[in-house]
Amino acid sequence: MRLLQAAAVALALTVGTAQAATNIDFFFPVPVQGKLAVEMQKLIEQFDQTHPDIHVTAVYTGSYDDTNLKTRAAIEAGHSPAVVLMSANFIREYSINHNAISLDSLIRKSGQTPDQYMAEFWPALKVNAVQQGRVYGVPFQNSTPLLYYSVDAFKDAGLDPDHPPATWREWVADMKKLVKRKGSQTTRWGLMFPGTYDYLGWITSGLAMANGGDYYNTGYGGEVYYNTPTTIGAVKLIDAMVNQWHVMPPGVTDANAVTTAFFQGRTAMMILSTGSLSFVRENMKTPYKVAFLPRRFVNAAPIGGASLIIPSGNSPEKEGAAWTLINWLVSPEVAAHWSQFTGYFAPRIAAYDLPEMKSYMTAHPDAKVALDQLRYARGWFDSYDVVAVRKALEDGVQAVLAGKDTPEHAMAAAQQRADALLEPYVDQTALKLPQ
Repeated sequence: MRLLQAAAVALALTVGTAQAATNIDFFFPVPVQGKLAVEMQKLIEQFDQTHPDIHVTAVYTGSYDDTNLKTRAAIEAGHSPAVVLMSANFIREYSINHNAISLDSLIRKSGQTPDQYMAEFWPALKVNAVQQGRVYGVPFQNSTPLLYYSVDAFKDAGLDPDHPPATWREWVADMKKLVKRKGSQTTRWGLMFPGTYDYLGWITSGLAMANGGDYYNTGYGGEVYYNTPTTIGAVKLIDAMVNQWHVMPPGVTDANAVTTAFFQGRTAMMILSTGSLSFVRENMKTPYKVAFLPRRFVNAAPIGGASLIIPSGNSPEKEGAAWTLINWLVSPEVAAHWSQFTGYFAPRIAAYDLPEMKSYMTAHPDAKVALDQLRYARGWFDSYDVVAVRKALEDGVQAVLAGKDTPEHAMAAAQQRADALLEPYVDQTALKLPQ
């Protein structure tokens, strides 16, 4: 905590100019298991102690989707929080709807250009943080999906735990060997991953990317690619794992059930966020390792996690205080601390130059795998009306998981639904030629 105190003092002297006794609200989610909410409260208490001219009320707001709903409600009621830790894939919609301010002027007041400021963060994070050439989000807790696997299960199946599957072909072959059955009962699945909203869309997008595709148009908020060969191919893989090879359980399984099954040896592999690394490390009682999300054509992984935004409707004083808080949270020292506590990778590149972070990475090779995969990361799916558009896809994949629909039909229906939801934005942004 001494490092956090040093970071706070330095940033209080150099970043932002909040007025005396400025009170601000900070909304934050906890989308993965663990004691993150308690730790975030401790960080905010540390900030308050070292910034007597600012008082932050930290409000835990549930999941990413819950945080989005509560933030919108607060804005509409005229009580905007000053800072929100918002899912990175909501930032485009907030900029479209003018519900968040561009941070460019605050960055310039701090003595940098927006490009200089964003250059301090990992390049893959820029896709979601920068909209239409302006900075709207500052990356804070970010992730990619990882393949977690049990060393004991691999050895039991005659597989080498030092050589995890790197391609879809290897992955499928390993899953089939890892499944264990006793009569008609499956006692160990080859793979599990969450099929709930948000998580399912994120993992499906990662598989579509690994299949050589683009899941959405990164430069335009009105176009998604559900009914394409690459996305359909990803859903076909999911369909075959569940309904053909029976290496993954049918239906929708949430993240808690997935991790419980992994801890109890009832699944040999699972796909979860890098943000779950610390939780798995603390609770897995047998050896495990992590690997990249397997590829079909290319290594690829969608960025996940959240960025810090300043919603519209705040006074200049509160915006200044918010900017001070944001820069304290993303300072290398605090970012490194949060990464070690949670498993999220630190978004600030300089965090990895700190001696304690170098020691941590050496001691925890699973965290290094997560960081290495970042080289292949892409932006997280975002669009106009992003939750509803995402759920159109997820509803289709959930129907496939339940054996109620085919990948081709499910994705055609998902595309049709998404196009209808996107139509208002498409019409709004359509080129109007003179008659």
